[in-house]
Amino acid sequence: MSGEALLNAVRAGQTVEAAGLLDGMTDGERRACLPALKELRKELRTAPWNAESRVAYPALHAAGAACHTGAAGAATWIAAADMRWSQASPGALLHVLGDRESGWLADLTYRLAGRPITSRLPFALLSGLVGLSGCEVPTTDAYVQGWFEHIGASWHSGGTVVQRLRKEPHLPRMIAALFESMEVTGRIAWLFGDGPGSWYNALAELAEEGNLDREVLVDACVARLLRGGVPADQRVFLRLLSSLGPTRDEERERSADWTALACQAIPAVAWHAQSVLASLALDGELTSRRLAEMSSGVLFRTEKKLVRAQLVLLGKVLKRDPSTADVLLPAVAEAFGHEDTEVQERALKLVERHVTALPDSGDARDRLAELTDDLSPGLRLRAQRLLGIEALGPASVVQEEVLPPVPERARLATAPDSVAELAEEVSALLASGGGVAVFERTLDGLVRHAHRDREALLEALGPVVARFWWGDGDPRHSNAGRHYRDSPQGLEVVLAALFEQVGMDTLHAAVQQGTTSGNCHHSALSRAFEARLWEVAYRLRADPMPLLLATPTWDTGLLEPDELVARLTEYRRLDARPGAADFAQALLRVRRDDPAKTTAAARARSLGSPEGYRLAQWLAAEGPLLPESRRRTSGVRILVELGELEEIQGLFPPEFRHLGRPFAVFKDRGYCRHWGVRDLQHWPAVVPGRRELVAARLLRDISTAAVEDGRTDAAILPLLAEADGEAGEALHLCVAYGLGARHPEDRLAAVDALLVLAARGQLDAGRLGADIGELVSRGALKPSRLAESIRTAAATGAYATVWSVLRDLLPGLLADLTADGASGGPVRGLGELLAVAADCAERSGARGDLAHLAGTAGRRGSSKVATQARRLRTALTQEAAA
Repeated sequence: MSGEALLNAVRAGQTVEAAGLLDGMTDGERRACLPALKELRKELRTAPWNAESRVAYPALHAAGAACHTGAAGAATWIAAADMRWSQASPGALLHVLGDRESGWLADLTYRLAGRPITSRLPFALLSGLVGLSGCEVPTTDAYVQGWFEHIGASWHSGGTVVQRLRKEPHLPRMIAALFESMEVTGRIAWLFGDGPGSWYNALAELAEEGNLDREVLVDACVARLLRGGVPADQRVFLRLLSSLGPTRDEERERSADWTALACQAIPAVAWHAQSVLASLALDGELTSRRLAEMSSGVLFRTEKKLVRAQLVLLGKVLKRDPSTADVLLPAVAEAFGHEDTEVQERALKLVERHVTALPDSGDARDRLAELTDDLSPGLRLRAQRLLGIEALGPASVVQEEVLPPVPERARLATAPDSVAELAEEVSALLASGGGVAVFERTLDGLVRHAHRDREALLEALGPVVARFWWGDGDPRHSNAGRHYRDSPQGLEVVLAALFEQVGMDTLHAAVQQGTTSGNCHHSALSRAFEARLWEVAYRLRADPMPLLLATPTWDTGLLEPDELVARLTEYRRLDARPGAADFAQALLRVRRDDPAKTTAAARARSLGSPEGYRLAQWLAAEGPLLPESRRRTSGVRILVELGELEEIQGLFPPEFRHLGRPFAVFKDRGYCRHWGVRDLQHWPAVVPGRRELVAARLLRDISTAAVEDGRTDAAILPLLAEADGEAGEALHLCVAYGLGARHPEDRLAAVDALLVLAARGQLDAGRLGADIGELVSRGALKPSRLAESIRTAAATGAYATVWSVLRDLLPGLLADLTADGASGGPVRGLGELLAVAADCAERSGARGDLAHLAGTAGRRGSSKVATQARRLRTALTQEAAA
């Protein structure tokens, strides 16, 4: 009877009454109530989330915890996610659990404290259980975070942080646990605050009072900094260490730790460690060996502020004590291999000032001579003359141009012979997206096997299509046709049609009327690609084709004439009807620059079929042709418009004629659905040999990555660079925008495209440099981003290629700088571009004059622009060769 009363009280949400009933129960009676409570919990899980369903949760939470006689079960019930937002109060839980034995309560305490922080268990419950059980305080992440938040949120009890901490009996254990946890610090960093009443000052005050062991705290801070971690955590421990104010003796004893931190820690920590070591070094309390060890690591950091400070420190020590030159100068020379030539030059100047302190021969001079090989070519000659090394002259530093291997076409493998193998390839393609080669051979395989044995194909593909939302649906009630009507999503619509999830009315309408999407810059490409997919899907149901005509021979999308003639011959033999879209795509893909096309045309004409005559005429025509193009501006952008291409009109299906119609920048700007579509990679294979048609239509999208700092699918750029056809104005503009993109992955894609074009001999460096310069002057590209991209390209060894681009890019930027006069500031990033240009000129052996360079090099001061301009002028003039 008591069990029924308990269940009624829980349903009514009467937590107090339920607790009273539980007080009078034995363990056996409580266990007997548990099944009914679990059933109620299942019922509430499926109930609507409203006030009526939530009212029972707090009482259920408390009753279930009390009725579990095992600590593990009770912990699981209390921390359950489904009751997390309507728990019983900590007081109610402590009341119903208070009659348990201390050992049981200790077990429960450690189980709950060991739960992840995301379980959000109240600290009042955990601390109350510690008090009831009398167990040792847990040091888990959940308990430590709860303790800190409890202290920090105790404003209502009055007193400062330090006053509240003085009253805590477990203070040393909790503070020690903070240093051990790798997760808590970032979550509670906001609690530490600023000012006199902050946690930092409170802990420092407690350490001075002796409530905390100050030496232990200092050691713990340093150890935690050495462990590393996220910057937010590291800044907390650095701030605490500074508040503790280590003495000079404590700093000197930890010189090895400071050295490790200066070399490897995050910038804020490294800067602090460097300043400590600098103070010790200038006071003569740091050995020259230790300073050299520290310098070897710091001088290779990317933070220029740290590197410059280290060189300044070394200069001061060398000036104060020239006898340390044999130890410190080789350490200085380690910076000869730094990626920044300014750092190299600073280090070389330091060596020049103190090299006289070295004996004429010895290990130090030998080491300096070895390290000069790491300098940039211009500085290397200067260092070799300084050390009396016999140099071979400027010509010896010219490096051979390194470009990536020229991409070679790969022939497509034949379609899978068995349905089992085909099903595996379909599954892999759906998971990865695949490329043109995999997609085309898989599509051809579906067509061939559907014509050969439809039932066997359906059986093999059954497990594959089970992943789709329509996979186990009734075809009579499927809405897959409506879903795919706007976007067939590659193979998906073909599979849906094969399994009759798309109705014949939808398939017929798609073939007859084309896509339902509006016009946009990409619609000509997407319409042609999707028209063939819809046709394949329709013919699989209405009139299966024996094979596809347009399956390319090569992975670039090109189709050999002889192969197309052989397929038309097979169609003629089987008296099969080719698909209009498939044949149109085959015409666009067939090679017309092949000397064997005349023989293939004669064979095609001899077939006597309409498609044979059409192919013979197509092969006889000159091609592939490109339409006329012209540049247009739209805001800061430079875009490309295309004229009409008459040959892709006439007898081509309507969905393909859009490829030959004029493309205007300020038209066809309706709704666009092509954001992040996987079909993008297939578009160059729609019109192989005419990649300018694709580049012009993608130009606005790629420009968005630079002009509006957006994300774009710049991965198409390397594909366009590897594609066939003329690399014209549109493609070069695409690369230019990509080099100035906001996101590193887009810039890397543009660098890959640039190098591939150069390797294939298709890069017009003058055009690209001029385009980049014009876009910079219009404000479309940021020179600082360009400098990073250009530096990345040069680092691959393509120094001559990069210089040929910069040679036409820099004059415009330098002209603007000269026109501004002394009062005008340099363009941000110009110094970095000049540094890359100087490096490329030195390594490629470039010579000659560069417009407006002399005026920039003649500017006063030691700014990066002026310094690098002088370096570039030296590299380009005959003086460098003398």
